[in-house]
Amino acid sequence: MGYKILIVDDSSVTRAVLKKTVQMTGVDVEEFYEAANGQEALEHLAVKKVDLILADLNMPQMNGLEMTDKIKSDTKTANIPIIVVSTEASAARIKLLKEKGIRGYVHKPFTPESIRNVLEEVLGVTC
Repeated sequence: MGYKILIVDDSSVTRAVLKKTVQMTGVDVEEFYEAANGQEALEHLAVKKVDLILADLNMPQMNGLEMTDKIKSDTKTANIPIIVVSTEASAARIKLLKEKGIRGYVHKPFTPESIRNVLEEVLGVTC
C-alpha cells in the first residue's frame, strides 16, 4: 500500500515537478493531492488521510509556517510528517522550522537526489 502525499505550493508548475520527481524516486505512492496554499491544505486534511506533506513556505492566503502551526496543533494531524521545499535557506529559518516540527527541508531548486534523500530519511524507506 502506497503513501498518500499532499503537495502544497502556490505554483502549479512546482507541484507538477515535485510530483514527477517523487515518482522518479521509486517511493510507492498511492495518491497525490495538491493545494495552492495552506488553507487549501487544511481543507484537504479535514476530509482525506495523508501520510506526508511536501510544502512551500511562501504562499498567499496562508503560508507554510501558519499551516504547520495549525497542523501541529490538531491532534488528528499533528503526526503527519512535513517536509518543506523552499528557496529560504538560512540556518536560523531551518532551525525555527525544525523547532515547529518540520521533519525535513529541501532547498529550491531541488534535484531528484535531494528529494529521494529526504524521503528516505523521513519515511524510513530505501528508494
